[in-house]
Amino acid sequence: MVKKRRRLELRKTLFLLPNLITLSSIFCGFDSIRISATAKTEDDFYRAALLIVFAMFFDTLDGRVARMTKTQSAFGLQIDSLADVVAFGVAPSLLVYQWTLHRFETVGLVAAFLFTALGAVRLARFNVLSMGEGGKPTKPSKYIVGLPIPGAAGILVSIVVANHAAGGMIGGAEYAAGILGITVVLSLFMVSTIRFRSFKDMKVNAWTVGLVAFAVGSSVLISTQLKPAFVLVWLLGVYVMIGICESLWQLPGRLRGVRSDARASMASLPPRDSVPPGAPPAL
Repeated sequence: MVKKRRRLELRKTLFLLPNLITLSSIFCGFDSIRISATAKTEDDFYRAALLIVFAMFFDTLDGRVARMTKTQSAFGLQIDSLADVVAFGVAPSLLVYQWTLHRFETVGLVAAFLFTALGAVRLARFNVLSMGEGGKPTKPSKYIVGLPIPGAAGILVSIVVANHAAGGMIGGAEYAAGILGITVVLSLFMVSTIRFRSFKDMKVNAWTVGLVAFAVGSSVLISTQLKPAFVLVWLLGVYVMIGICESLWQLPGRLRGVRSDARASMASLPPRDSVPPGAPPAL
């Protein structure tokens, strides 16, 4: 009886562990919002950006811990999405607005809110697609529909970090329009039907070896020619471009599949001039 009770308590402890890690991600997002709201210097924006980076670490860790301890649950999926809205939706939106989008007044406010709003929509769609029969999470797929919100937030945050390393060069008024465009484009990518790789089932083959070699080589080049802080901007940008290029490459096959499905549906319909038994004659 005692052994059974101890096993039950251990199970409860393991269930709480990934959720506590998720709450750590929420705290990082919350503290980033606090700093961004009163930020006045580039160092303040840099600290707010680093907190979002820490939130990304916790966001990656909670899923791995849940899989290792076999404590995946519908509750964990929901609280993880709520954490993502705070840490990767609200926090980076306020950060980039306070940093540079405030120059555009209402337009900048709308762009910042668009990032949060479409990020929430993307997470809601992900939750719906991830729930299987009985409300249990399904097995992770090879592709993710729409740009993941941590990736979109990571691009904005990496630009702020790179700006700090460059001595505030990117945060000037001459680059504000570019930051505005990037924010809007990332927002639209999150709710698009573009499929991005999850990299959860990567196998050692020529494609993966070439991809890793390209990532390492280009990162070294970017680090030496510019600054190491620009490497994250480059790698996340490459990730987005891979998703776009793969979607364009697979587009003809998808169109052929849609057309073949349409022809099969039409072939299964009865002829237009056929009359079912007992039906009144056509006038």
